[in-house]
Amino acid sequence: MLIRLHPTHPQPRQLAMIKDCLEHGGIIAYPTDTIYGLGCDIFHHEAVEKICAIKKISTEKAQLSFICSDLSHLSNYAKSINNSLFRILKNTLPGPFTFILPASKEVPKILQSKKKTIGLRIPNNVIAQSIISTLGHPILSASLPGDHVEDYTDPEKIHAHYSKQIDIVVDGGIGGMVPSTVIDCTNEDAYVILRQGAGVWEY
Repeated sequence: MLIRLHPTHPQPRQLAMIKDCLEHGGIIAYPTDTIYGLGCDIFHHEAVEKICAIKKISTEKAQLSFICSDLSHLSNYAKSINNSLFRILKNTLPGPFTFILPASKEVPKILQSKKKTIGLRIPNNVIAQSIISTLGHPILSASLPGDHVEDYTDPEKIHAHYSKQIDIVVDGGIGGMVPSTVIDCTNEDAYVILRQGAGVWEY
C-alpha cells in the first residue's frame, strides 16, 4: 500500500492507518531528513527479523537504530548520557545524525549490538516525527538496500520494488541521497565518526 502524507501537515486518518500497521507487526518504508528508511515497531521481534531478511543480513550484523521524536526518548533507551553529551545532542538534534550510545534495559535484546549499544536518531522530518508521536514510542530505522539512487529516494519506485515485502510505503516526496552521519559516543573521552554522511560534525 502506498500512503501519501502531507510533508508539513500529515493527515491524522492516514497516520492512524500507519499506527495500526505497526502495532500489528507491519513493515513500512518512510521518509526521514536523509534517505528513506525501513521501519517497524521496536517491540515486534518478528517484524525486526523481517526487515533483516529484506536486507539479507542477520540480526546480529544488521546496523539497526531507533527513530525517536525527542530527547526524552533518548534518555529512556540510552544510559550514561553525561551533561556534556546531552548539550551536544540538544544542539545537533533534530538533525541528520545517528548517535551510538550504551543501550538501556528498555531496548529489546534483539536490537542491541554485542557491545550493548544502540543507534538513536531524531530526524528533522515532520512525517517521521508524526508517525512516532502517533505510535507513542520509537520505531526501528534501517537503510533500504539498493544499487541505484531511486531505490532509496523515490517512494513509488520503492513501492514497485518492495510491495510484496513492505506493508506500507509512506510517500512524503522524493527523499535525500545521503544517509545520516554516525557518531560513536560510547567513549566519553573521544567521540568517533563511524560514517560521514549529511550531518556536519563540529565537536
